[in-house]
Amino acid sequence: MPNPTAAMLVIGDEILSGRTRDANMHHLAQELTKVGIDLCEVRIVSDDHDAIVSALNALRAGHDTVITSGGIGPTHDDITADAVAAAFGVQIDVRDDARDLLQAHYDSRGMEFNEARKRMARIPDGASLIENPISIAPGFSIGNVHVMAGVPTVFQTMVASVIPTLVGGAPILSQTLRVDRGEGDIAGPLGQVAADFPDLSIGSYPFQQNGAYGSNIVVRGSDGARVDHAMARLSELFAA
Repeated sequence: MPNPTAAMLVIGDEILSGRTRDANMHHLAQELTKVGIDLCEVRIVSDDHDAIVSALNALRAGHDTVITSGGIGPTHDDITADAVAAAFGVQIDVRDDARDLLQAHYDSRGMEFNEARKRMARIPDGASLIENPISIAPGFSIGNVHVMAGVPTVFQTMVASVIPTLVGGAPILSQTLRVDRGEGDIAGPLGQVAADFPDLSIGSYPFQQNGAYGSNIVVRGSDGARVDHAMARLSELFAA
């Protein structure tokens, strides 16, 4: 049985403009791999309501799980929660449990719980909260969609909270073989090995070092014996 699939929706003009480098996709891919969920697609969209709704509806229809990052803060351009509510066709408003969390957080720091901060307590109807022990403002889950903050440290804690609730598959195993030849030299035999092991993912990742060309061949799969077998074949092919 194939592993469950996941998609990620990264939201924010700052990512598309190059002002901010996204680190969340890398972290999410690693964590999903550990539990046997295949991250199959990642989309990046601007802070545009219709673009978020369209992308989210496409992703949640095509994958078992969708995780979003970005756009749930207190400013005017944080529109992810509203877009998610629209995608699911539900109402959104300040919710008591989210508001109480934030109220206690800001009261304990002698800070005003103003209207901007109350925006972070707006949760779509029917959603459950995702805990945020760092800055308290919660994410939320609705259907197969998990909505998380864009700040990497907060995103990572939310991922850690959600991962145990997901149905996983067989963890993906990976081995790498370094070959000091250019891809043009290895493409033929590498393609034959890939054809002989259709259940595995076999990729070539070229590098240049000290003026010489080479490739790291990466074999990935859920069956350890098959991965070992493929690696043995590759080692034999390229031993010379």
